[in-house]
Amino acid sequence: MGYIIKRLLLMFVVILGVTVMAFSLTHFAPGDPALMIALSRYEHQIITEEIIEEVRAQEGLDAPIYIQYARWLGHVLHGDLGCSLGSGDPVLEEISARFPASLKLVIASMILSLIVAIPLGIISATKPHSIIDKLVMVGVVGGISMPVFWLAPLLILLFSIHLHLLPVCGCDSIKHLVLPAIALGAGMAAFTTMITRSSMLEVLSQDYIRAARAKGLSERVVIGKHALKNALIPVITVVGWQLMMALQGVVMVEMIFAWPGVGGLMVKAALGRDFPMIQGCVLLFGATCTVINLVTDISYAYLDPRIRYEKA
Repeated sequence: MGYIIKRLLLMFVVILGVTVMAFSLTHFAPGDPALMIALSRYEHQIITEEIIEEVRAQEGLDAPIYIQYARWLGHVLHGDLGCSLGSGDPVLEEISARFPASLKLVIASMILSLIVAIPLGIISATKPHSIIDKLVMVGVVGGISMPVFWLAPLLILLFSIHLHLLPVCGCDSIKHLVLPAIALGAGMAAFTTMITRSSMLEVLSQDYIRAARAKGLSERVVIGKHALKNALIPVITVVGWQLMMALQGVVMVEMIFAWPGVGGLMVKAALGRDFPMIQGCVLLFGATCTVINLVTDISYAYLDPRIRYEKA
């Protein structure tokens, strides 16, 4: 419990650092925030220096940067991320409307990768140097080597254009989810398979596994009850890391498949220099990754009782 409290406190410190990074985007990114706001607010007028300076004063952009950050953080703590310069709608509302779609895609790709990776890793480890093991490793190398921006068009070309089995874009049904989930989850599945195989090989060489087999326990019991739980510890680490990587890869997948998630919204905001929307998206992704990291660390205690976080 002590470790969990420490990790929660550290999580808040990390999220505070994320807010600093998100806020800094308006000052280090190309373009004048006051000019962007003026263009959005007075789109049918000629923007003069007087208008820009007026907007700068109205929005508090003429104050020292630490004052601006304190004001912005106060609004964030009250759930106010500002309004989009593109649509004029509140940033929080737009992100909240699109985040479930991104979350569904990430979870679907992770579930798909685990369903494929863990059984293949176990089978490969229990039959080392066999034909099955070699085929699995060939698939692992291929999966790791294929970038999303290359795999996704190939999937569209095969399953949508040639075979007419799955739709190219949209999110109205499970069929729309299949291709984006495969594109996002293929690399994760390959890497997780490799880690599962490596971890299982190490665990299966331990003395307590030999003792379990010497007692006459079936191979299914030895693998499922004694070996798998300990072998999953490094797998959980990889899964947590890959889940954070999926949040980055989801941006490209959403753009290719026209998936209506936060990733596409973030790209649109970046192209339009919509600073409030960029800040909101960066804050969301940063906070989500921090929470995933916390859950991953806490999972160790359940999987391996030998770990005592209170001594850390």
